[in-house]
Amino acid sequence: MEPTPRPAPGTGPPRGRVLAAELIRRAEDGRRLAREARSAPTARARDRIAACHTGNGEALRAIVARHGWPTAESVGEPASTAALMLLLHSPDLGFQLTCRDLIAEAVADGRCPALHHAYIADHCAVALNQPQFYGTRIDPGTLFPYPIRHPESVDERRQDVGLGPLTDHLRAVRVDLGASGGL
Repeated sequence: MEPTPRPAPGTGPPRGRVLAAELIRRAEDGRRLAREARSAPTARARDRIAACHTGNGEALRAIVARHGWPTAESVGEPASTAALMLLLHSPDLGFQLTCRDLIAEAVADGRCPALHHAYIADHCAVALNQPQFYGTRIDPGTLFPYPIRHPESVDERRQDVGLGPLTDHLRAVRVDLGASGGL
């Protein structure tokens, strides 16, 4: 018996396209507010970003409750990546931990890029004051990674999920900061 062909990501049922559009719109709104806050750092701008992150987190929670984690398979990789960005900015660590496990399952099943799990796993580890696995989280005060579990093998783990060497990442972060004037 031949397997049933799957539609290309983002071309599936209308529900998937609607969810994809919402996730991408919300992530773009967050990026726009962050750009505005960098150009005019005021208390009002910070409040707008916090409200955006809270609203996006609540919307993502509702989506996950109804449909499960928005995988690359179900909504397309750009929208799944947008969902990850919303999750990383959600103020609810408990929700992040739940989604970290859902993303791990989706990665194991091939429905989501391993890179997504790397970012949320490191995010949660740092939030829990535990060493991160992949070195994706950088301390803005020192411009060095937060502590890494088994740092001698971090580049192997990074390669396994599609990330380049940590030293290259740190160099790029520092160059970007020099060009943008800071975090």
